[in-house]
Amino acid sequence: MDFVSIRIITSDVARLVDFYERATGARATWANEDFAELRTAGATLAIGSTRTVPLFAPGSARPADNHSVIIEFLVDDVDSVYNNLTGFVTDFVTKPTTMPWGNRSLLFRDPDGTLVNFFTPVSPEAIEKFAR
Repeated sequence: MDFVSIRIITSDVARLVDFYERATGARATWANEDFAELRTAGATLAIGSTRTVPLFAPGSARPADNHSVIIEFLVDDVDSVYNNLTGFVTDFVTKPTTMPWGNRSLLFRDPDGTLVNFFTPVSPEAIEKFAR
């Protein structure tokens, strides 16, 4: 089994796709107006409209209601990314901070309130773990 993607359900696909394209530098591939994907080397961030939810099960997902998931992106230099996002991201939760497990992390919210963590490994152990 391979973990390949995570999907965010939103009431405004275009707004969220624009946000993630600007934040990550990745370009989205659109299937239609209700579904787009941003692919990275490790996984895909899928963004789907609330109109797609009934295809799975009516009422099974609600937009802008996440309080338990953090979407994480490995970046080369989290401090530079923070500087680039300043003025664009409106809700920084934590400025770049070195965590006890060896990653330097930047935590912010996307327009729907989902937590996003951009991080750079900085300890020898973390660098080894995420060596590309």
